[in-house]
Amino acid sequence: PQQPGPGHQAPPMSPPAAPSGPRPTPSPGQGRGKRKVTMFLAGLVGALLVIAAAVLLTDLGGDGDGKPAARTPSAAPATSSPPLPAGVKCSGKACTGQDPEVMGCGGEFAKTVSRVTVGKALVEVRYSKTCQAAWARITQAAPGDTVQISVGGKGAQEGLVNADNDAYTPMTAVATQTGAKACATLRTGTTGCTAQQ
Repeated sequence: PQQPGPGHQAPPMSPPAAPSGPRPTPSPGQGRGKRKVTMFLAGLVGALLVIAAAVLLTDLGGDGDGKPAARTPSAAPATSSPPLPAGVKCSGKACTGQDPEVMGCGGEFAKTVSRVTVGKALVEVRYSKTCQAAWARITQAAPGDTVQISVGGKGAQEGLVNADNDAYTPMTAVATQTGAKACATLRTGTTGCTAQQ
């Protein structure tokens, strides 16, 4: 092989490439930014876990079929009243102040338990055992006559006779058919009441 002569120079070797520019050094703010992102993501995951747990816990009351879990019978006897017949919408105190026809307490579920004639008008106490309530009815009356029902002088409900020459009061709760009294006041000033049995 041919040796290079004294005047011959070897090709220059290129030095290793140095980075073009100064090396970036992390600023103090960059480390905090990463920490903030990490904390945010951790908080988000935690919130999602809480929501998922709440959703799962609200379903623990069921048996998995969407039906509520069967309750174990309590030691105390049930005090709920028996179910009402179809069309009857109240019983006892819930009937006070309600219209007996609208609430389904009239018709087959009611009977006249006491009556009196006041002037030419007939005044009756109507009682529904099913609804445990009573009301007063006046017939053959004149417009402007009034009728009232009360139980022991309390819970009075009043009805006013219109052009139909009859009226009835809203109901008042009463446990027995003998507890209510009906009174009428005619436009002429005549008054009268049924006997409270």
